[in-house]
Amino acid sequence: MTVRALLIDDDVRFADLLASYLTQNGVHVTRAGDGLKGVEAFERGSFDIVLLDVMMPGIDGLEVCRRIRAKSSVPIVMLTARGDETDRVVGLELGADDYLAKPFSPRELLARIRAVLRRAMPDSAKEHLHVGGVSIDVGAREVRIEARVIDLTGLEFDLLLALARRAGRVVPREALLSLAGRDDVVVGERTVDVHVSHLRAKLGDDSRSPKLIKTVRGVGYVFAKEAPNSERVS
Repeated sequence: MTVRALLIDDDVRFADLLASYLTQNGVHVTRAGDGLKGVEAFERGSFDIVLLDVMMPGIDGLEVCRRIRAKSSVPIVMLTARGDETDRVVGLELGADDYLAKPFSPRELLARIRAVLRRAMPDSAKEHLHVGGVSIDVGAREVRIEARVIDLTGLEFDLLLALARRAGRVVPREALLSLAGRDDVVVGERTVDVHVSHLRAKLGDDSRSPKLIKTVRGVGYVFAKEAPNSERVS
């Protein structure tokens, strides 16, 4: 499955090097050249990890870390030329998951990314999600709304799981299949929309005014964190 990373760094040559290496190793990189653009990119997209430089013009990486952490628990790896212990401590106290001092090799960063994601992702065989009034037993691949078992196809389950794991965050339409681990699916112009429509129908979500899987026009979908006040979940 492709990892979606947001790289926030104002050093263009350095970012080119990292993006090239990571892309060759299964990490799709979205780049932002300063802190403000990084925050804006994070709010527009859906990412599995943020790679964040500390020393940048405008708002620095520590402030970007604080703003992202206030909205999301997405893993953050801080990248910096500073070796000062105080900076490392402040970054970790603000919620960074790891700290890598420059210079470092792209290979070392890739290893850190994989390690951070392993720690961040629960053991899928034991994972149970309860969001939006829907219960998901990942190991058993079983979905329930209260006591009722919802019969989903394999693809529908994978799409639901990808959305539920990112509840409250907008998932871009073009990224959803990849985040669901279904790069094997042939994508037509409306492939994702059709499958989401089928998923909504099985979950009892009103297709005309969905409350569980909402469409963000021109962007993608967002899964509700709280159960809608609707008879469909009773």
